[in-house]
Amino acid sequence: MDIRFEEVNFTYQPKTPFEQRVLFDINLEIPSHSYTAIVGHTGSGKSTLLQHLNALLKPTSGRVILGNREITPETTNKNLKPLRKKVGIVFQFPESQLFEETVAKDIAFGPKNFGVSEEEATRLAAEMIELVGLDASYLDRSPFDLSGGQMRRVAIAGVLAMEPEVIILDEPTAGLDPKGRKEMMDMFYRLHKDKGLSIILVTHLMDDVAEYADYMIVLEKGKIQKDGHPREIFSDYAWLKEKQLGVPSATEFAFRLMDEGVQFSQLPLTVAELADELTANIKGDLKKHE
Repeated sequence: MDIRFEEVNFTYQPKTPFEQRVLFDINLEIPSHSYTAIVGHTGSGKSTLLQHLNALLKPTSGRVILGNREITPETTNKNLKPLRKKVGIVFQFPESQLFEETVAKDIAFGPKNFGVSEEEATRLAAEMIELVGLDASYLDRSPFDLSGGQMRRVAIAGVLAMEPEVIILDEPTAGLDPKGRKEMMDMFYRLHKDKGLSIILVTHLMDDVAEYADYMIVLEKGKIQKDGHPREIFSDYAWLKEKQLGVPSATEFAFRLMDEGVQFSQLPLTVAELADELTANIKGDLKKHE
């Protein structure tokens, strides 16, 4: 499902003494099957923008086009349910939303709420628990008897059971240790590749942007400051420093080496790319001295 914002503005409590404009003239396009990262400091408008992606909020002016649906200030809540099925949101600490007595019932709750039969919802629960890296033995357990990481996987399985076309990840690895964070991000990347899901990742972890995203949007005070391929944006080191935004750890190290005279064929974004570039440099130096 393609997503497009056209001159979108959003104001909380318009025409009141508490009026606060949060989004300013947002124009962006997120193609189907893409992996887009949205970064920006607290207060940049990220959460408000996210809530436009399944019409939880509607623009004060402009329009949001979600697949074949157009959302404008005049759009009513009528018939938005099918749209919200297509866009799944994984909020920070999604495990806090678990409430059913078994894992199977929790995963099946969403589909049943959208009219799916008991039999089909049960099938979806069994399929999705496997997708998130847990086996069928978890289905009859209480979600509250699981570890924090397992509870988070169950909550994500519940989102996936809705069979969305787009998954929005709002700081999905908050509170996880490095191993758990990598497992979680790898899982989402497999879903993106194997299931063709569009992923929209909101994060402050630039290593994750470099490792997984093919497009990047930088928000500041409700405006898009830059957008493009992560390599293009991370190459503007001075601008990122000025905006107090980080770069991936491998890129940071590469810039230090460049200050020492090391040259790269392309700016490394990940540890693997950095290793490949350094290996190529070493081989080049060896050839010169043969």
